[in-house]
Amino acid sequence: MMDRLDQNLDFASKALALRTQRQSILAGNIANADTPGYQARDISFSASLKHRISGLATPAEGMHLRLTSAGHIAGKTQPAQPLNVMYRVPDQPSADGNTVDMDRERVAFSENSVKYQTDLTYLSNQIKWLSSAIQG
Repeated sequence: MMDRLDQNLDFASKALALRTQRQSILAGNIANADTPGYQARDISFSASLKHRISGLATPAEGMHLRLTSAGHIAGKTQPAQPLNVMYRVPDQPSADGNTVDMDRERVAFSENSVKYQTDLTYLSNQIKWLSSAIQG
C-alpha cells in the first residue's frame, strides 16, 4: 500500500517539477521574442517524464556553497535534472534569425499552466485522501 502511494506521489512531484522547468523555458522564449538570433526552445514533456520515471535520469551534483563566516548556515542546493532541450523549427523565421512565434509560445505557456494546475490539484487530492485515511 505504501509503495503504491509513494509511487503516485513521486510521479506527481516529478511531473510538477518538470512542468515548472518547461514553464521557465517557455517564459525564456517569450522574454527573448525580440532578441536577434534567439532560437526558440522547448522539451518533449512526455519523453522527459518517461525518462525521469524510468530511473535513467541520474541526478547531477548540486552546487556547493562556501561559508565565509563561522556564523553562516551551510546552504544546500537541489541537484538539477538535465533536460533534453530541443530547438523549434520555425514556420516563418524573422529576418534577424529569431525563431520565436509568439502565438505558439502563448498557447504552449497557457497549456502548460493549466496542466500544472491540474497536476497540483491531483497531488493535493492525494495528500487529502492520505490525511483522511490516517485520521479515520
